[in-house]
Amino acid sequence: MAGQVRLAVLGPIGRVTLSHPGKLDAMSRAMWRELRDAFLRIQEDRALRCVVIRGENGGFCAGGDIAEYPSFRFHPESLRRFHEEDVWGGLAAMLACEVPIVAEIEGACMGAGLEIASCCDIRIAGAAARFGAPIARLGFPMAPRELQLVAAAAGEATLREMLLEAAILDAGEMKARGFLQRVVDDEGLADECVATAERIARLAPQAARMNKRMLRRLAGQPADAAPPADLLERAYDYATSAEHREGIAAFLEKRPPRFP
Repeated sequence: MAGQVRLAVLGPIGRVTLSHPGKLDAMSRAMWRELRDAFLRIQEDRALRCVVIRGENGGFCAGGDIAEYPSFRFHPESLRRFHEEDVWGGLAAMLACEVPIVAEIEGACMGAGLEIASCCDIRIAGAAARFGAPIARLGFPMAPRELQLVAAAAGEATLREMLLEAAILDAGEMKARGFLQRVVDDEGLADECVATAERIARLAPQAARMNKRMLRRLAGQPADAAPPADLLERAYDYATSAEHREGIAAFLEKRPPRFP
């Protein structure tokens, strides 16, 4: 059965499911394109306030679909198109998405799975999850954009260990290194991610999008560096918004906010 990426929407929460039965949800070329399309739709849906991304068959994502590799990996131009268009198209759509993304990481999170998880805002793993990028065993390096992405999220030292030693790290170690926000019992993973998404969905959606937009623009800048001028010019435009007024009014009136 060919893999697929499915988007389901239930009220203000979306769920993106990576599904590739028999292959631990490994990403095919078609799945990368479907991932891009799913997150383009999520970005445009103003009613969505959070999205959870997960695997379906006992793992998060075990990497790429290696069975496809002989058809394009041995020619520079087709290999470039795969990484720069298919893979980066999906990852870039996730990075550009201003809706908060929660990663529900079960089982194997390798290679492509590690890259997808690196695009998420909140990463929650089951205790049995395993992380790595052992592609040196397959005879190739990580593509430049993907390497930069994972190094920023997981840390350069961790990525060097994964790439140069083919190291596989457990969830506890990845939390200790700052990649994961939480590690929970495997049987409670789905419930924890749903509860997290529901907490996010109750908060101010405009503020969440603005925070993600600013974090993306300011990533990698020194703490004392001046923000870009255009960002400063628009940073306080929310002052008259209904969401801003409702949040302050609800606090003063000692009631839960009802964000539009």
